[in-house]
Amino acid sequence: MSGATPGQRERAAELRRQLQEHNHRYYVLDAPSISDAEYDALLRELQALEAAHPELLTADSPTQRVGAPPLKEFAPLKHRLPMQSLNNAFSEDELRDFDRRAREALGRDELTYVAEPKLDGLAVSLIYEHGVFKQGATRGDGETGEDISDNLRTIGGIPLRLRGSAPPLIELRGEVYLPHAGFARMNEQAAARGEKLYVNPRNAAAGSLRQLDSRITAQRPLAFYAYAVGYSEHWRAPATHTKVLAQLRDWGLPVSDLIETVRGVEGCWQYYQGMQARRAQLPFDIDGVVYKLDDLAGREELGSVARAPRWAIAHKFPAEEAQTVLEAVDFQVGRTGALTPTARLRTVFVGGAHVSNATLHNIDEIERKDIRIGDTVIVRRAGDVIPEVKEVVLAQRPAQAQKIVLPESCPVCGGQVQREEGEVVARCSNGLSCRAQLHGALLHFVSRRAMDIEGLGEKLLAQLIDLEQIKNVADIYRLEEARLAALERMGEKSARNVVEAIERSKRSTLERFLYALGIPDVGEATARDLARHFGSLEALIAACEQDAPTAHAEKDKERCPRLREVPDVGAVVAAHVAHFFTEPRNLEVVSALREAGVHWPQIERREASGPLLGKTFVITGTLPVSRDAASAEIEAGGGKVSGSVSKKTDYLLAGSEAGSKLAKAEKLGVAIIDYTQLQQLLKGG
Repeated sequence: MSGATPGQRERAAELRRQLQEHNHRYYVLDAPSISDAEYDALLRELQALEAAHPELLTADSPTQRVGAPPLKEFAPLKHRLPMQSLNNAFSEDELRDFDRRAREALGRDELTYVAEPKLDGLAVSLIYEHGVFKQGATRGDGETGEDISDNLRTIGGIPLRLRGSAPPLIELRGEVYLPHAGFARMNEQAAARGEKLYVNPRNAAAGSLRQLDSRITAQRPLAFYAYAVGYSEHWRAPATHTKVLAQLRDWGLPVSDLIETVRGVEGCWQYYQGMQARRAQLPFDIDGVVYKLDDLAGREELGSVARAPRWAIAHKFPAEEAQTVLEAVDFQVGRTGALTPTARLRTVFVGGAHVSNATLHNIDEIERKDIRIGDTVIVRRAGDVIPEVKEVVLAQRPAQAQKIVLPESCPVCGGQVQREEGEVVARCSNGLSCRAQLHGALLHFVSRRAMDIEGLGEKLLAQLIDLEQIKNVADIYRLEEARLAALERMGEKSARNVVEAIERSKRSTLERFLYALGIPDVGEATARDLARHFGSLEALIAACEQDAPTAHAEKDKERCPRLREVPDVGAVVAAHVAHFFTEPRNLEVVSALREAGVHWPQIERREASGPLLGKTFVITGTLPVSRDAASAEIEAGGGKVSGSVSKKTDYLLAGSEAGSKLAKAEKLGVAIIDYTQLQQLLKGG
């Protein structure tokens, strides 16, 4: 293999510089200047150069965030300066005592502190040599931590090279944490894989950082905030901690925008109250605040006691957990028909409020935690977040504790409750006339890609529901101009426009009608496939009646055989469709819609043909024509358009500003074409 040319070396250096700058803008400044697709293109170019010429690979290359092969174990790493823990204050009096002791020891009337949120994550140490990340470790016992360098290297917020001028050796300290959004995404993915859910963001972050295979850590959405300098060589520290934080920012490290410099104990107390009020709205967990003396010389004078400094203290928030008795369970019905179990508790004071209700999430969580009526439970409340039952105190379970059972009928409308094999959520099947689901069902029904009834917006529909003028979607076609004109913020012209839009919507297509009904998991593509396969609503309903007895078959291949003949309709979707069209209340509403005049032209069933026959396409990005037009061209050529990329996808039709579908297609090796290439395929090219 020949060595890299000077031009290739210059290009690799320029790509590293650009990618480092974009990382800084994304993770530190929260102001990205290019799209994800553009960033990925630069990264792929650098990866290709490094693969062809390994001598171009550097320790600080942005390509080195993918992780390394698994370790057998973590090596110990001794801290050059101990990573001390903090003493805690649990009340205003304890905070004032801390401030008084510091003032008396320094002989000052008032002190300036730096106040910061106490992130519920893991403290880490980062070592940089001549500005390049060298090693990183956990806090461990304060003297010695675990070398988790490979894992820390994968975290986007940790720069692999410091910006500007850096000392020959410096150790920086901060917190690795998992934002709420990332934690939710990890649990969604774990649930989809049938794996155990993570208990809380801190445990998930700890588990991610202690993976022996750093390639797993690279897939976790971890974040980082820097908050201090530890050991350093040939670096002259500024006079205050405020200036230290400014230097960390200049070096390109993310520093929390929530950190404030405050005067005296009153400033500390105000900051604490403000952070407690904002706690529930923050994108990550905090369990208190930390106050640090701003004057670094004063810190030296105060020193430390045991393993904690005298110049800092952690002020913890009130306990967020309390013990009480679960007295009953109700099932609430959401607008999508999902049944959510709610615990009725013996009232307890927790997290600064009296709590008598708490979420139990779903029946799987109830079974996993083995929660029963009559149990003594631990309730968790974080700020204004809905309280949840965290766990059961099994040692206090009474003999008469009752198991919690999923109801067979909807508690709102009496419709059948269904839960498909392998699904977490149980739903009321009476989607068209269950009052709990009505508002969401109506908004979907009138939307542009469904029945397209302009003028029936969210507020007007809510008003009509409150006045009981609409009890199901069929009632839309009974609305009269005079009654609409009499409503608040409605005049004769607006009422006339709405009635005319309702009248126009009566002429539709079978696929639009099926999509408008809001059957779970039936999107536009599936509605179209059902319409084309069966040709008529009557034929579809007949198939559902024949398939209904098999909808709960244990083996997927035995479930709903007639509906499964439709391309891309799997066991779960087939069961949803069969349930929907065998629920008597749904059929009553469908019949009422037909009687009101909703109709569509007969579908001519013909065998598909053309140069794209048997090929599945997914469309992403902005094309020279609308997506609807591109879909029509593909279908006219015998192809099929799907909404998501999978191994079964033959082509990804990608326009400008393509997003995650492009990345997934590349990962799966799916052929990627543009609109011009589609035209060539349509011509048989």
